[in-house]
Amino acid sequence: MTLSLRLPWPLLRVLRSVVSGTSASRGTPQRDGPPAINELYHARRLSLVRLAVLMVDDLPTAEDVVQDVFAALYQRHGADLHTIADPHAYLTAGVMNAARSVLRRRRTARAYVPPPPPTVPAAEEEALLPEEDHEVLAALGRLTVRQRQVVVLRYWSELSEREIAEVLHVSRGTVKSTANRALTILRDALSESRR
Repeated sequence: MTLSLRLPWPLLRVLRSVVSGTSASRGTPQRDGPPAINELYHARRLSLVRLAVLMVDDLPTAEDVVQDVFAALYQRHGADLHTIADPHAYLTAGVMNAARSVLRRRRTARAYVPPPPPTVPAAEEEALLPEEDHEVLAALGRLTVRQRQVVVLRYWSELSEREIAEVLHVSRGTVKSTANRALTILRDALSESRR
């Protein structure tokens, strides 16, 4: 059984050179030292963009990745690349790392869920509430989330300390101390508002 795949000719040329043990020509003129960055750019840009497109699946982003890698290379090493042993491998690794960074940023951006907008009571509710209720709501706003949970579960839902502890996954002592602190804050806030 023979497997027949249609591969692009540049990939076939590279695979043939790897199998035969000869080096594949990358289109750069042979010199004694490493190529200058402009020669390297003209010789490798297209293949690096193709590599980046395979990673990020987006041509404009792939082009940006390759440009950023070449800019970082120039900024770090200058136009003559004498300090780099293998500039081709350096660029390939840089493109792969930059493409992974793009993918990480995309994953983070997709995972972000903006917080829901705060609920605003209807105008009728505000107008129909007595003044004392406004004071109580303002005092509740001074409590921490945990304190507000304990107060609401205790006095609105009429749960026992044991039931509140189970719901909030805390000890009964924590429920008692949190309720005590919350009631102290509420008393102080309501006494201030009545002065």
